[in-house]
Amino acid sequence: MSQQTRPTGMRAFWVIWAGQVVSLLGTAMTNFGLTIWAYQETGEATALALIGFFFITPMVILSPTAGAIVDRSNRKTMMMLSDLAAGLTTIVQLALLLTGNLEIWHLYITAAVAGTFQTFQWPAFSAAITLMVPKEQYGRANGLLQLANAASGIFAPLLAAALLGFIGLTGIMAIDVVSFAFAIGALLFVFIPQPERSEAGREAKANLWQESLYGFRHILRRPSLLGLQLVFMGGNLFAGLGFTLMAPLILARTGNNELILGSVNTAGAIGGVVGGLAMSAWGGPKRRVLGVLGGWLLFGLLGGTLFGLGQALPIWLIASFAAAFFGPIIDASNQAIWQAKVEPDVQGRVFGTRRMIAWAISPLAHLIAGPLADQVFEPAMQPGGGLAGTFGSLVGTGAGTGMSLILFVCGIGIALVAIVGYMTRVVRNAEDILPDFDAIPEETAVPAAT
Repeated sequence: MSQQTRPTGMRAFWVIWAGQVVSLLGTAMTNFGLTIWAYQETGEATALALIGFFFITPMVILSPTAGAIVDRSNRKTMMMLSDLAAGLTTIVQLALLLTGNLEIWHLYITAAVAGTFQTFQWPAFSAAITLMVPKEQYGRANGLLQLANAASGIFAPLLAAALLGFIGLTGIMAIDVVSFAFAIGALLFVFIPQPERSEAGREAKANLWQESLYGFRHILRRPSLLGLQLVFMGGNLFAGLGFTLMAPLILARTGNNELILGSVNTAGAIGGVVGGLAMSAWGGPKRRVLGVLGGWLLFGLLGGTLFGLGQALPIWLIASFAAAFFGPIIDASNQAIWQAKVEPDVQGRVFGTRRMIAWAISPLAHLIAGPLADQVFEPAMQPGGGLAGTFGSLVGTGAGTGMSLILFVCGIGIALVAIVGYMTRVVRNAEDILPDFDAIPEETAVPAAT
């Protein structure tokens, strides 16, 4: 197929989006199966938290350099290589499982490899959207991306739970490997343009090290962008600390009931789908920063705090739905702000640095979440434990209640981060303070005819 006949613009976006839906479904099924496997093998929250730690740490460390490489490279090629690497990682895990050699530390290594290549995929895809989609459609396009992530989770937990008894974890992972072919095939089918060089792009041109640092200079010169990312840093800290424990919390409080865990995950996925559909149809609030801050506030209160208070399936279902519902609103609103304010040919560098700032503390959250639960809060919330008398009336006592207390506190922390962000002028008024990258300067604008 020639370049002229390949889908472009919104048509190209829809093709890529469809491929991602299939791939994400396979990945979500594998992650669910491996979560069950890891917890059954260890019986500790620490193992699951460490998988998250090893996945996210390379993303934090390498994001600025990855963004610079993305801006230097063909973005379509970078997305394909990232998807290919993710597929190869799953193949390695599957081979180890088939030979009976899979151990928990293997998941740490493969998580680090997958996180490394995911570092390149996200800024490449985000920057590509800016070139494929009209500015007025940024909110809807980003809502659809969030919808793709959530839609994969509607059926993935229930399908995985049902299929585990028939084809086992190996069969699920084989399906995942096949699903990557759809994502790569979709990318082969479309045309994604490269950005034209802007003044910011010419300013940023240098060696790889200097280009990696450009994102920091760009953001530090714009306190509103920095403030937005500090909100995400705080929110991600508490979210990472709390929601890392969601799966072991449910398994501990239900006696390893896989169906209940699958139901809670599915409720979250439905919430994400509804939130993604809302953003796709609505496009978010006119003042997108309100979508960011208001979303974080409700995510913390109706997601984290309510989940921590829950002691049975109905409350967990509501909290999981609420947390996932506000996720697409937060992320799509924030993404639309950055896509409108940052020149396309430097978005890789800026978005890479943006991710690093937002997630800078997240590895620490994942690293300490498990030990904090296993060594401190879980023992303290057993009958007669140091915290049981104070908080037992809120979250109960016994297995899993220490993790419930952590989630409760983290939900409050997220809400406070959102409130502080709204009280900070440069954050609250970010869209007014920063011009769009394609805005015509007032002094050079052509006056209207009279």
